[in-house]
Amino acid sequence: MANKKNVSVEEQLDQDIEVALDKTQDFFNKNGKTITLVLIAIVAVVAAIFGYQKFVKEPRAEKAAAAMYMAQFRFEGENADYELALNGDEEGVGFLDVIEQYGSTPAANLAAQYAGICYMKLGDWDNAEKYLAKYKATKGVPNALVNAENVGLQGDVQVQKGDYKKAAALFEKAAAVADNSFTTPLYLKKAAQAYEAAGDEAAATKLYKRIATEYAASFEARDAEKKLGLE
Repeated sequence: MANKKNVSVEEQLDQDIEVALDKTQDFFNKNGKTITLVLIAIVAVVAAIFGYQKFVKEPRAEKAAAAMYMAQFRFEGENADYELALNGDEEGVGFLDVIEQYGSTPAANLAAQYAGICYMKLGDWDNAEKYLAKYKATKGVPNALVNAENVGLQGDVQVQKGDYKKAAALFEKAAAVADNSFTTPLYLKKAAQAYEAAGDEAAATKLYKRIATEYAASFEARDAEKKLGLE
């Protein structure tokens, strides 16, 4: 016991470290092969993910974007042809082809929104609803406006189908997706109008008050004030 008491703190620490190292070495001696195999497996998985991202996913996304060019041109051109934009022809594929061939890419996701709008323009409200719902919200501030537009368009479809309560809920959701002084009061106004069409004056009034107070500088605020009898 006397000898142990005479051991300094530094010496004791050195002894503890030596014991720990011995235990670690012993562990690796017994399990070294297993550890090596696990490390190899981890490296292989990381390499596979990187390879898929670099050599499969990125080129596929680029091909999808290139394939959609003609459909976008036909959609946005001066003489827009929504039927051709949807289905394509020998000169270029349509939005539906992009969705089918490149379903997991950003271009295909956006093509679903385009397809939904095309069906709206063609008066096919069931397919418009179907394809707009296929669009998946994407992250980032600029994308928030597209996300909001998508939900708002779904609201427009419900108005055409006569489901005003569902439309109002979608317009309110669109207003919240990208809160700003331009699109938010617009969607809130649409929601208020949908509530009016559904016979819910209280809900409509609540939204008109919100527009008038929270978005007083917006174009919609003047209409809201008129509705509320403030002008």
